[in-house]
Amino acid sequence: MFNRLIVSIIPLMPKKLIWFFGKKYISGLKLSDAIQTTKDFAKLGGGTTIDVLGEFVTERERAIKERDASMVVLDTIKKENLPSYLSIKPTSNGLGIDAEFGYENIKMIVAKAKELGLFCRIDMENSPYTEATVALYRRLLEEGFTNVGIVLQAYLKRTESDIRSLLELKPNIRLCKGIYVESASIAYKDKEEIRDNYKKLLDLLLENIPNGAFPAIATHDEDLLQYAEKRIKELNLSKDKYSFEMLLGVREERRNKLLEDGHNVTIYVPFGEDWYGYSIRRMKENPEVAMHVFKAIFGIGK
Repeated sequence: MFNRLIVSIIPLMPKKLIWFFGKKYISGLKLSDAIQTTKDFAKLGGGTTIDVLGEFVTERERAIKERDASMVVLDTIKKENLPSYLSIKPTSNGLGIDAEFGYENIKMIVAKAKELGLFCRIDMENSPYTEATVALYRRLLEEGFTNVGIVLQAYLKRTESDIRSLLELKPNIRLCKGIYVESASIAYKDKEEIRDNYKKLLDLLLENIPNGAFPAIATHDEDLLQYAEKRIKELNLSKDKYSFEMLLGVREERRNKLLEDGHNVTIYVPFGEDWYGYSIRRMKENPEVAMHVFKAIFGIGK
């Protein structure tokens, strides 16, 4: 209840306060900020995935604008020879307006990336778009686009069947816990249940590496990180067979330790004018995030 009260109050706070907290996790307002963040992390031996902030677009003109912005990111990654790939928000590119319209926009992006020799990944949003996003990804793979991956969420009860349905297509899957607030009818709610399912799904992906699966292990959970490292060692996997993925500004010491230990590490680097809307939406979707913001702004618990 208190968390939800905070959610209602935070939008009333000055943007400068919200930015003070959010700037650690967002590279900046411009693509040049994301480029610099990528170059800085490259010096440590890591890579990035660049995301143009914005989602749940409701107008076709805006979706086309977002699609074109992604094209610019791809051109820049190629021109600057950056160790980076593009993250694609399906609803930013029109999936929520019309499935075919969204597919064609995303296909244009993926096709351009293929021409440039680059990779891109389709992000996963909340449950109303899960089925359409998985279907979109399957369609791209079946059309021969091998330079694209997807994000799947371990807290959704359907994810195991989604993974199994994609295995024959040699998928590249970023496995995360999931942040959106979903119904108990479709999602695990208990933290240990989510952890257990994550481990089960990770094992499924790791065991299918010989068949062409590529797991991107996306978590900051220490228990899951240690489990992943243990399994990688047990399976004697070379570092080109998997990667770890983390958010910008989160557990940086642990991230750097993964790099020091020889793992490939990619960090998520969002940028754009929609930083404020993005931050507020995250808080509304998960009130616990709002509490963390509230404490950070007012120094509670330090």
